[in-house]
Amino acid sequence: MMSLLELKDVCFSYHSKDAEVIALKNVSFKVEEGAFFGIIGPSGCGKTTILNLLAGIYPPASGEILLRGKNVSETSSKIGLMPQRDQLFPWRTIESNVLLGPELMGKRNRETKEYATVLLKKYGLGDFIKKFPSELSGGMRQRSALIRTLVVRPDILLLDEPFSALDFQTRITVCDDVHSIIKQEKKTAVLVSHDINECVSLCDKIVVLSKRPAHVVEVIDIELDPSLTPLQRRECVDFPDYFKKIWKLLEDKNERSTTKISEKA
Repeated sequence: MMSLLELKDVCFSYHSKDAEVIALKNVSFKVEEGAFFGIIGPSGCGKTTILNLLAGIYPPASGEILLRGKNVSETSSKIGLMPQRDQLFPWRTIESNVLLGPELMGKRNRETKEYATVLLKKYGLGDFIKKFPSELSGGMRQRSALIRTLVVRPDILLLDEPFSALDFQTRITVCDDVHSIIKQEKKTAVLVSHDINECVSLCDKIVVLSKRPAHVVEVIDIELDPSLTPLQRRECVDFPDYFKKIWKLLEDKNERSTTKISEKA
């Protein structure tokens, strides 16, 4: 597979009330076309910052972010972002919510409406097109949010902890749903998560980040059967080994960071 997305020595900083804060330091990795790619790291390390940079919301301080070899700022319309919560407007029907993206882009027309209807019916929401978000379960709302992202036909999907607001049982089911939809639509996805089990069950490859300023600790290939659902992958004999490896990487980096701070003190 060719690289669809590439980060080259990306750095990013922001200014707090007291000083400049370095969030990312020389972050580099590649995402291959058709991959389900995970980003995991300690809380506050800059995972969502990376997604915002990938989406072209703001530029890196230095380094490059390339989508199909072009600067991501030139191709942001080809990127879809699915946030932590579904963010469906309660006064709009599911169909109207799904068509919000094309509407804002000035591309709401018969073709996009027909495509939205096809997706909603294909993924079990055909009977809820004219319903309001309050009439749907949490899992159905997340499916609606994903379809809203897909309807603009992005090359790549950015998923910012999209299951974090769900209870555990619903979360497992929705993970399977989202994984299935993304694979069926042949999309590339980048998932940010703090949940190691979730990341390993969904992803083909995972980049592990350090504490802030974040840098890449290791990129891990997840060699579990890609034909299995995320729930089935959790039952694989090698699944615990991946969990332990990532946990150890995160634990080791945290301990080293703490030791350095103590030595400086």
